[in-house]
Amino acid sequence: MHICDIFAAHRTTFSFEFFPPRTPKGWEQLFKTIEELMPLRPSFVSVTYGAGGSTREKTHELVVRIKEQIGCEPIPHLTCVCHTQEEIQAILERYAAHGISNIMALSGDIPRDKPGHDRSKDAFRYAAELVRFIRQFNESGLHPDPRGFGIGVAGYPEGHPDTPNRLKEMDYLKAKVDAGANYIVTQLFFDNRDFYDFRERCELAGIHVPIIAGIMPITSIANMERIAELARGSRIPAGLLRAVRRCGEDEEYVRRVGIQWATEQCRDLLDNHVRGIHFYTLNQSTATREIYANLGARDSSALET
Repeated sequence: MHICDIFAAHRTTFSFEFFPPRTPKGWEQLFKTIEELMPLRPSFVSVTYGAGGSTREKTHELVVRIKEQIGCEPIPHLTCVCHTQEEIQAILERYAAHGISNIMALSGDIPRDKPGHDRSKDAFRYAAELVRFIRQFNESGLHPDPRGFGIGVAGYPEGHPDTPNRLKEMDYLKAKVDAGANYIVTQLFFDNRDFYDFRERCELAGIHVPIIAGIMPITSIANMERIAELARGSRIPAGLLRAVRRCGEDEEYVRRVGIQWATEQCRDLLDNHVRGIHFYTLNQSTATREIYANLGARDSSALET
């Protein structure tokens, strides 16, 4: 289902993000997670993407399996880094052939195993260029949907880590939307005031596409440290840090604090008419299911505002 149809069908969307596992055991765990989360009736799910060859194939495999075996709408990530134009064209043709309706277009990070990679050799350096290319693909008529792929892009409520000039940052985001993006999914954040300010700045910049809020609950000290590393520039508020430190070495209490914090974020976002909430699951189901339960919802339909 095209993302525009998803937004038309749901006043508030709820979605989950997964990543392709590296091991057979990881695949088994992931599909157990998906099985546990599907009763929550997500509007769609997304699948992350790495620039390495094997990871690319795993992303495609996971996307197709979710669509054909689970019956949920998958949205694959696609990055510019380490790609020629011909490779991106082939990926789009392959997804179109499988009836995949949407793409999340990202610039991407240089893979850890290619630290010296020269970005000037990539077909596209910035996500706006990739969005424009997908839009051209859509106009070619190669997709079974006459509209082609729905296109999502990333937004950063606390600011893009590579763009310290916040005025320029909004110009770059608007360039992605003007190039053809249909919606924005934000980087995770822990203070809703950052999201509301970002949403208002988008409005002032003339960005009027739906903005989906990214949420990731802290579930352990190690998880918190990983979040700080993966989500560069993400700020963990003092109040949350203080609550986590009160827990000492008790990981169960840390988990409870993190889930409660994320629950209150979601409650407040829903009260303030967020267009969608995107849960970064790290391929686990428990935290997301507990947040739904804390909100008094058996599935996503009960949360639509």
